[in-house]
Amino acid sequence: MIWAASRVVTTTLVLLLARVQGANPWTAASPGYADFANIWDGRWYNIVAVAGYPSVLPVTIDGHVAENAWAFMPGYPAVVRLLMIVLDQPWAPMAVLVSLGFSLGSALLFYRLMLRVLDAPAALFAAVLFCVAPLSPILQFGYAESMYLFFLTLALLLLLERRYVLLFPVILVMAFTRPSGLAFALAMGLHLVQRWLGRQRDPFPVRERVVAASVAGFSAASGLAWPLIAWAATGSVTAYTDTELAWRSAYIGYQELVPFTAWFQSGVWWLGTPLGISVVVALIVGFTALLFSPPVRRLGVDLRFWLAAYGLYLLAVFFPQSSTFRLLMPLFPLLGAAAVPKNPVYRVALVLLAIAGQWGWLLLCWGVDGADWTPP
Repeated sequence: MIWAASRVVTTTLVLLLARVQGANPWTAASPGYADFANIWDGRWYNIVAVAGYPSVLPVTIDGHVAENAWAFMPGYPAVVRLLMIVLDQPWAPMAVLVSLGFSLGSALLFYRLMLRVLDAPAALFAAVLFCVAPLSPILQFGYAESMYLFFLTLALLLLLERRYVLLFPVILVMAFTRPSGLAFALAMGLHLVQRWLGRQRDPFPVRERVVAASVAGFSAASGLAWPLIAWAATGSVTAYTDTELAWRSAYIGYQELVPFTAWFQSGVWWLGTPLGISVVVALIVGFTALLFSPPVRRLGVDLRFWLAAYGLYLLAVFFPQSSTFRLLMPLFPLLGAAAVPKNPVYRVALVLLAIAGQWGWLLLCWGVDGADWTPP
């Protein structure tokens, strides 16, 4: 019921924006819901679903690898394509249907996950925040986020329940839906160390050690699989990373991928020196402090391992710009910490702020104003 109510609110906001949307590279003016929900990267997923991936990388006029489909993993478009074939329907409505289905599953699993670390009322309110979060509109758009969050939430739930064997297929699908294998491998590695150090008070049998270590290795291999597949298909060892770097070239030009430099490059681009560097350092310190704050500590050590691992992954490879909001979505367990206070005024205000945030994000990142400045 919470999920359905939240979708009514979000759909209303999206339709209001669609009514005033002008003609753009993807749709005519005032598009219908399904068409409006499949602009921006939704078109790339559509291309993958119907045409696959290029065997020859496209290049710009100056010889650099251009933006292309290799940046978008096949899990989500494959599911939509299957539904297109079975139901004999076009991409746009089927993409919305798949995203909606996975968003419901994600909400239900997130509630189950929160019940592992919070009392029932707090877990339920955390699910409310998940459903109305500022970026929740993307859970019913032609993007892979809802499918990815479904499998990520399932993986985290299985980790907390220590059902390691079941993690293998979940990690595989997750890693081919959105880049995540390396971050989850780090979280599993931290989980292994924690269980090993605490084995005197919490037994860690040899069989569980072997299986858990195998899961960590499998997750790391899954995280590296897509770049290797891109290399095999195109003949370029850097096909995937060059493709990803093409998206930041509009900001800083074409550069090599040097881990842990992109946030500082972005800080300097947005704010200059030394303010940009100082802000990035402050963000790193602030996020680290957040992980040790009492509300976040209540989430338990394993969810905090994931938060730390994914935060470190973003710091290593991501160049912050307007899609940063979307890339932060896998940090959603933090909603559990925000759900702990029981003051009704606080909770109502938080929900209203989240819904206002939806409208703000739709205006800033989804609506097209003639300039490709803030892609979602």
